[in-house]
Amino acid sequence: MGSNKEMNTNTKVAPKPKTATYKKVLEKKAEEVRRSMSAQKAAQVVARLDIPSDEGDLSQQHHEEWIFLNRNTIDMKLLREIADALHRIETGQYGVCMECEEPISVKRLDAVPWARYCVTCQEAIAARIAAGELENEFQEADR
Repeated sequence: MGSNKEMNTNTKVAPKPKTATYKKVLEKKAEEVRRSMSAQKAAQVVARLDIPSDEGDLSQQHHEEWIFLNRNTIDMKLLREIADALHRIETGQYGVCMECEEPISVKRLDAVPWARYCVTCQEAIAARIAAGELENEFQEADR
């Protein structure tokens, strides 16, 4: 009986009931992002129908397009992070840091359910990115 308890505390994955909860949260977030992207795209199409009457209007339209493209890039990255997290749930690797292979804290998973790294490793990766040692692709879409 004691060894079973040890096995549960040493496990590197989130407990099964919690994993099911995270799966629902991730699926809901993915749907919200997709809906938001659809609404933004529709607004962008409508905005394109308006022909700018002067240089200021044209500048504003270009700025809005730039914002749309940046937002879309962020949303696509977040959708990839969510899809990766859902895949880790399916393969039994959810809740394990991809860097140190230690469990990711429940507090972190509650805050960022698509987290790939524990706080310590995420901070180390962010420091390496800031120092120019790594490309930004390693950084998570934490929002």
